[in-house]
Amino acid sequence: MKPTFSALLGATGLCALSTGAFAETLTIATVNNGDMIRMQGLTADFNAKYPDIELEWVTLEENVLRQNVTTDIATQGGQYDVLTIGTYEVPIWGKQGWLASLNDLPAEWDIDDLLPAIRGGLTVDDNLYAAPFYGESSMVMYRTDLMAAAGLEMPEAPTWGFIRQAAEAMTDKDNEIYGICLRGKAGWGENMAFLTAMSNSFGARWFDMDWNPQFDGEAWATTLDFYLDLMNNFGPPGASNNGFNENLTLFQQGKCGMWIDATVAASFVTGADSTVADKVGFALAPDNGLGRRGNWLWAWSLAIPASTDSMDAAKAFVAWATSKEYTALVAANEGWANVPPGTRTSLYANPEYQAVPFAQMTLDSINSADPTNPTVDPVPYVGVQFVAIPEFQGIGTSVGQEFSAALAGQKSAADALAAAQTLTVQAMTDAGYIQ
Repeated sequence: MKPTFSALLGATGLCALSTGAFAETLTIATVNNGDMIRMQGLTADFNAKYPDIELEWVTLEENVLRQNVTTDIATQGGQYDVLTIGTYEVPIWGKQGWLASLNDLPAEWDIDDLLPAIRGGLTVDDNLYAAPFYGESSMVMYRTDLMAAAGLEMPEAPTWGFIRQAAEAMTDKDNEIYGICLRGKAGWGENMAFLTAMSNSFGARWFDMDWNPQFDGEAWATTLDFYLDLMNNFGPPGASNNGFNENLTLFQQGKCGMWIDATVAASFVTGADSTVADKVGFALAPDNGLGRRGNWLWAWSLAIPASTDSMDAAKAFVAWATSKEYTALVAANEGWANVPPGTRTSLYANPEYQAVPFAQMTLDSINSADPTNPTVDPVPYVGVQFVAIPEFQGIGTSVGQEFSAALAGQKSAADALAAAQTLTVQAMTDAGYIQ
C-alpha cells in the first residue's frame, strides 16, 4: 500500500525521507527551457529525500508540450503524473475539475509567500491548482556596448519610438549584428504572446465587449505594421522560425542589439553561456504613451492531473521543486542569479538576491502587468498576452500562423489581418460567443 502524502513528507516536512516499502515512477512533462533543464540536473537532491520515487522526464519544445498535455488531460489519457503548464491553462482546467488542488501542501511550503499576482492567476474558487516554478513578465534586454557606440542611452521606461531608433542605430548586418530580435515562430504562446502584449500598448485588443474580433481595426494594423518594419529592417534572417530559445541563442552569441522577451531569460543572457554576459542592460517593456506597456504576465507551474494514480508522490515532487529549499539549492550550486525568479515575496526581500542586477526590473515588470485590466479599451476577458477562454489556444495559434507568414513575406500585413479576422469570427461564432 502506498503511504499517504503526510507520511511521505514526514514529521520534518519537505526534507523527510520516504519510509514506505514501495517504488513508483512519476512521469513529468516539462518544457525544454533552461530553468527546467537545470531542475533535472538537481534531482539527486529529491532522490536522496525520496529514494523510492523514480522520476521519468518528458522534455518537449513549448508548442509540442502544450499540444501533448492538453490532449492527454482532456482525454484522461493518464500519460503524465506532473504537468508543466502556464497561467492560461490553470484556471480553465481547474474549473473543469481536471487538476488536483494543492491546498494541502505542507505549512513549510508557505503558500502565503507567493507573489499575489502569481498566486491569483493559479487559483480558482480559493483552490491553488498549480505551484509556480517560476514567474515572469517581459522586458527589454540590450547590449550596453552597442547602445553606447550608437550614442544612445536606454531609458528605464522606453517608448516604441526609441526602440526603433535604437534598433536602426545598432544594426550592422555586415557583421551579423541585428538591432532587435523578437519572436516570429507561430504559436499562441510564441509569436502571439509577444504580439498580443505589444498590441495592448498600441491600443489594440482581441475582442470588444460583445466578443467581436478586432483585427480589422486601426490599432492592430498599426501594431503589425510596426512589428514587421522592425523585423524586416533590423531583425535577423529567418525570424519567422525564431521563438524564445532561438532568440536566446542569438543574443548569447552577440547577434542581437536588443531582445524583448521573458524576464526569466536574464540569468541566461548574463550567464556562462553568453558571450556578452558583461554587456547586458535591462529596461521595462516599451509603451506608446497610451497607459499600457507591452509586457506580459506568466508563470510556468507544476500541476497534477486529478486522475493520476500517484497523487501523493506527485505532491511530494511538486512541493520539493517549488519550495524555498529548492531555491536555496540552486543558489548554493549555481548562484543567486540563477534561481527561479518571480514567485515568492521572500526572494525579493533577500539582500543576496537584491544584488542580482535584473532582480528589481523583473519584479517591477511583474507588478506592472494587470491581467484583469490589460488593454486601453475595456474587454470581456482576463489575460495580458492571452485570452482566458478554452478556444483561445486554437484561435491564437491560427492567428499566429497568419502573422508568421506575413513576417516570412508570404503575404501582406493587410491580408494576414483579414485572414485573422475571418477565422476568429468563424471560431467565435461556432463557439457561441457571437451570433
